Amino acid sequence: MLSREVRQLQNTWDRGDFPKHLEWIEIDGIRGWTGQRIDFKFPIVCISGENGIGKSTILQAAASAYKNERQGLNPYYASDFFPDTPWEKVTNVFIRVSLRQGSQTINHVVRKPTNRWRGNPERSERTVIFLDLRRTQPLYAKLGYSQLIRGNPVEGVANIFSDETLQRFSAIVGKSYTSAKSATLKDSPNRPVPVVEVGSLRYSGFHQGAGESTIAELLALNIPNYSLVLIDEIETSLHPRAQRRLMRDLANISREKKAQFIVTTHSPYIMEELPPEARVHVLGNTDNKRVVFGVSPEFALTKMDDVAVPELEIYVEDTRAKILIEEIVASRGLEYLSRVTITPFGKASVGKALGLMKSENRFRQKTLVVLDGDQDPSTGCLQLPGNDAPEVTVFSELQADGWQSIADKLARSHSDMVDLCNRVMTEQNHHNWVKDIADHLLVGGDELWRAMVRRWCAITSYSQGCDNLFEHLGNEIDS
Repeated sequence: MLSREVRQLQNTWDRGDFPKHLEWIEIDGIRGWTGQRIDFKFPIVCISGENGIGKSTILQAAASAYKNERQGLNPYYASDFFPDTPWEKVTNVFIRVSLRQGSQTINHVVRKPTNRWRGNPERSERTVIFLDLRRTQPLYAKLGYSQLIRGNPVEGVANIFSDETLQRFSAIVGKSYTSAKSATLKDSPNRPVPVVEVGSLRYSGFHQGAGESTIAELLALNIPNYSLVLIDEIETSLHPRAQRRLMRDLANISREKKAQFIVTTHSPYIMEELPPEARVHVLGNTDNKRVVFGVSPEFALTKMDDVAVPELEIYVEDTRAKILIEEIVASRGLEYLSRVTITPFGKASVGKALGLMKSENRFRQKTLVVLDGDQDPSTGCLQLPGNDAPEVTVFSELQADGWQSIADKLARSHSDMVDLCNRVMTEQNHHNWVKDIADHLLVGGDELWRAMVRRWCAITSYSQGCDNLFEHLGNEIDS
């Protein structure tokens, strides 16, 4: 379930209250990108993928899309991020963008067809803040900082955190700070140092943990209205609770200042904080990329991990479909269950993209992609038995069977089960049926669904569909 902060941001976004927005970007001719398009369909978008797949390239290209309009900020140019070197000559590069500017949509191209970058003077103006991995270095390792504390340094200008910012800092890190500031030394006004107090203890960024220092520096930033903020590997040095709290804080900033955030991540905790349309995953390898939208955190984590090496990977829409396939397999060949891994991928559009990849033999392992029964047939994909959503298919069959045997498996009243099941089926949103019944019976939703599916597998009139699905699975494993 999304946090209150993200739901509030979603409401603001749905009203159309963001007058400046980078809508999409296409990257062609650099670091293995060949014209793939990345859409930014929410004020905060996270991009996941393996190291070296091109996540940072997306941020760098986005930074190159605008003139930096805020005085005092470094301008960003594509030549800064994609330079010629003794080992690479960058030519035939195109960075195409679509920008929302009030009621207008502006398309623009920053390009290097031969030996010079073109399109920079014509870029739209916007405040752009880019936080790369240099922010996570300890202060003593950052350029010039070790010299700051030699001799007898004297504090110069200090930006003291407001009460509101101090409360945000305390909430994200999980400490009760009594004060905090971003201070400089007289001899070095351009190198800020975070200084905090907890009770009677005062210490600077030279003695802070990496996560604490990173958050302090982030909160010290003045993010103007309508800014574009780019953060590489946002979760670095932060424990899971701090990651979640940071994303909720960014949601508040985005909503209040109508600012856009694009972040890269390897963390499922970051992804879980955002709605499906805000999650982008880059698949493939250096020179063969595919951008997939709306992925589940489980799917993204599976694609970035090599711990599980099953004989067959099965991708399904959600946990309900996963349990359904597990029980179909168990009812027809239990020994096969330990030979597969089943991963929810999220939105059906993700499954259709995966099906295309399967049809093109682009997976390293044997793979099945299974859509729900209410989806249209799609290349490379199988479908669950029935011509409807899994809940509708299973509930309808069990209702005709009189809801037999399910309550006994849960140690609950059969009459209560019948009344609840018949009632929820009158509700339009089938996604809530299992949860509503489970809440009333005081059992887990997955526990209830598994009991229902086991009964369904025993009596289903869709046995041919189940047999066909199991046959595909067995053929893939045994081939």
